Amino acid sequence: MSVDLTTEQREIVGMVRDFVEREIIPTVHQLDHDDEYPQAIVDHMKELGFFGFAISEEYGGSGLDYQTYAMCCEEIARGWMSVTGVINTHFIVSFLLEKFGTDEQKQRFLPRMATGEMHGAFSMSEPNCGSDVQAIEPRAVRDGDDYVINGTKMWVTNGERSTVVATLVKTDPSAKPAHRGMSCILAEKQYAGINASKKIEKLGYKGVETTELVFDNNRQPAVNLLGGVEGEGFRQMMAAIEVGRVNVAARGVGVSQRALELSLEYAQQRHTFGKPIAQHQAIQMKLAEMATKITAARLMTQMAAKKKDAGERADVECGMAKLFATETCFECVAEAMRIHGGYGFSKEYQVERLYRDAPMLVIGEGTNEIQKLIIARGLLERSAAAS
Repeated sequence: MSVDLTTEQREIVGMVRDFVEREIIPTVHQLDHDDEYPQAIVDHMKELGFFGFAISEEYGGSGLDYQTYAMCCEEIARGWMSVTGVINTHFIVSFLLEKFGTDEQKQRFLPRMATGEMHGAFSMSEPNCGSDVQAIEPRAVRDGDDYVINGTKMWVTNGERSTVVATLVKTDPSAKPAHRGMSCILAEKQYAGINASKKIEKLGYKGVETTELVFDNNRQPAVNLLGGVEGEGFRQMMAAIEVGRVNVAARGVGVSQRALELSLEYAQQRHTFGKPIAQHQAIQMKLAEMATKITAARLMTQMAAKKKDAGERADVECGMAKLFATETCFECVAEAMRIHGGYGFSKEYQVERLYRDAPMLVIGEGTNEIQKLIIARGLLERSAAAS
């Protein structure tokens, strides 16, 4: 935990940690291996106000800054990374609404999102389009007071249980460059023609559903065009994805922290050659490197969150945090498995789950290879502007 937290921040993060210890950690093993949606956990999160964490008090939320939100995500991921996925896309949508939505959209969606009555999802990726966002294909054609949407989206977290999906579509396919013809539609599930047609089976990241989402002549009212202006979708989505990258970085820290805790505990219990393995220098070096990198990842994540809180462009900082924290996580869970030896490979131990979860983080919210390009491009732009 950061050393410069306010009393309120410590209380909020402490409350989340208590919730994780009491309700997530004791149940995660069975839920993960059954690939079961954590409905009871989600219902209690709604009761406790988790779904309003990053929504302004004006709309019934808690109005937490992104630094506090990131620390809460770290705690939740420490219990089970999948639960952070349940709220990540929700808050990406709430950010889009607060930053770019019309007054009518804010009043219509945000109060119900703050209570969890409405659940947000976020959709850019497609079967033939991942990192190359400008290659999206789904069309939204204006027809009177509606937009008619056709096309397929992929890798939609909360695709089945969400009630509103912020969806990037093409409204002007002839636009040059392509991003100028993209718009964001707040697609509500209440309108026919949206179908979460296929649940994607995954290596890890169990429990939370990841789906294909098919739009088949789906009619959305024109008032669901984010901000009421066509052609702004790409810019809106790129700003919102920074919130997602703070979340993913925080997940990386949380999963890494849990791997370290389990390794410290196991290393003091497991004996070889007449003493606990924690007394062997090889194990001590692993633990020291894990703890050092986790601390650095945590500080980078908080730095990125503070930059986002300031309302400044944070593509470089969020990219750095996401890159470093998730690569750290990937390394730490592998080291935790080595420390646990054969037991780390067993489904009886939690390390096996962490090992399956970590790969998603280096891919999700933009691959780490893409993060490097974003960081380099941002640094070059800033250097040119300063000269």
